[in-house]
Amino acid sequence: MRKFLFLFLFFTIISFAQETKNPVQRDPYLQNTNNGIPQKSNVNNTVRIINADEMKKDTKYDGNEYLVGNVQIEHQGSILSADEVVIYREENFVKAIGNTRLSNSDGSVITAAEMEYDGVTQKGVARKNVVLNDSKGTIIKTETMYYDRVSNKAFYNTGGTIDDGKSVTYSKTGTYLLTSRTIDLSGTVKIDDKDYTLVGENVVQNQNTNVVDINGYTTITNKKNPKNRIITEMGTYNMNSKEAFLTKNSRIYYNDKILTGDNLYFNQITGFGTGTGNVTIDDPLEKRYMKGGYGEIFEKKDSAMMTKSPYAVKILEKDSIYFAAEKILSYQKQELQSIKKTFLRAYKKARIYKSNAQARADSIAFNETDGVMHMYTAPILWSGEKQVTGDKVEVYINTETKNIDSLKVLGNAFAISKADSLTNKDEFNQVKGKLMSVYYEDKQIKEIKVIGNAQAITYVDEQNEKTKENVRTGIALTSCGIIGALFEEQRLNVISCSIGAASTLYPMSKIAPEQKKFPEFNWNTKDRIRKWQDIMVDTPDYPEIEYEADDELYNNAQDVINKAREKEEAKKPKRVKKQ
Repeated sequence: MRKFLFLFLFFTIISFAQETKNPVQRDPYLQNTNNGIPQKSNVNNTVRIINADEMKKDTKYDGNEYLVGNVQIEHQGSILSADEVVIYREENFVKAIGNTRLSNSDGSVITAAEMEYDGVTQKGVARKNVVLNDSKGTIIKTETMYYDRVSNKAFYNTGGTIDDGKSVTYSKTGTYLLTSRTIDLSGTVKIDDKDYTLVGENVVQNQNTNVVDINGYTTITNKKNPKNRIITEMGTYNMNSKEAFLTKNSRIYYNDKILTGDNLYFNQITGFGTGTGNVTIDDPLEKRYMKGGYGEIFEKKDSAMMTKSPYAVKILEKDSIYFAAEKILSYQKQELQSIKKTFLRAYKKARIYKSNAQARADSIAFNETDGVMHMYTAPILWSGEKQVTGDKVEVYINTETKNIDSLKVLGNAFAISKADSLTNKDEFNQVKGKLMSVYYEDKQIKEIKVIGNAQAITYVDEQNEKTKENVRTGIALTSCGIIGALFEEQRLNVISCSIGAASTLYPMSKIAPEQKKFPEFNWNTKDRIRKWQDIMVDTPDYPEIEYEADDELYNNAQDVINKAREKEEAKKPKRVKKQ
């Protein structure tokens, strides 16, 4: 390209005597800054006329000399050919007209209908069907090309294309920085290759590295799947490796999902992408999004990962489920030929919030398609004023209503509920065993079935016939192979007890405080999630609720027993030790 700038220096060696001529009509870009005052030629800058059929000087060009027919001129290894070449010696200006062609020693070739050059400003213009073929196979086409030898740049504003054999670039304007081989493209810019299309407002393309700097609203679209695309306002894009580094208002669309963040990276070949700072991975089809400080996506595996205070939200019609953990994964898996299922995983200190159920566990695995959730390692689930724990908890969600249908607790199953949620009394219904099934009705726990070493502690109330108020009659201790219990309001009623059944009803005056709770009793108010924002921390660390013991009847009965025992002891004759 640099050789192109030298082609018009040949006028300096023309030594024909001539009279003062009328100034040449110039392109505004080539206006002589010396107000038309003739400039001296540099006699040391010589060119060689290889061929011209004729050399003329007449009125055709206001008395200026011109070469006609098969004109060839050589300058420092570059050869210019044209049908005619006009010499404006006093102005250090030349015109090449008709089939102009410049062949450079570096292998590049420029063709146009006509070319002009001003030796004073060292600026030139090539017009009409301008084509540049460089030595590396890039072809540049435009209608008018301007160039400046001093700053070593060329530009066009009439629209042009750049074809490097791999991609074709279209732009309204373009400025070529010849030293660095970068092209500053503005207006509407379009870069097309066999797989992707880049459309932007202002980009800089480096012909050496094939890296595009993006400085305006830009879209990079996958031709095979136009829904997969990149949108950004600032960043870089490597046309060879198909890697994008994005830094402003960026979005990556892939597999009907969207990755956003302060800084994004995406490789369109491998499908791997990352995001840092305010990262969101949105899945509109699954009605779920994840947020965090750092995220990764794997397009070909259709999976994603989020860390740095991540959380996920499963959007439901009337309610939503919130997840949080140290790390959250989502992925899709083809289980049968026509069935693709979606999964969510939350690892280490996992937390869940739903309006009618909250949970904690070390890890959670959620099959979103089937509505099955597995909670591993010290799981604990709250629903209203009820708590369920065990070695493992499985949650079954109705895929149509999106409500919890049931729970299964595997190993050391333990369910607790406040006997009266309206008071602060230390009274809890409890049921435990090896396995437990919990059934919901109207979004609340309605029934519990316990299998294997089943035991229950339940508070028993009876309605006073006169006042119609419930009166506490005692506490039932039940044990059997299988227990069926039913929640009615806050009361837990054992409705069935089979296989080795044994049940004892203790009046409140005859049951000791230590008998009111199983040794594994673990009612937790400090770590309970009461609003969705609580999932953002390992524990909300609420103050432990201090419940009031109601042992008055038992204590009074014990006092009576103790006093009676003391009286009996007093009646017994005292032994006197003989001396």
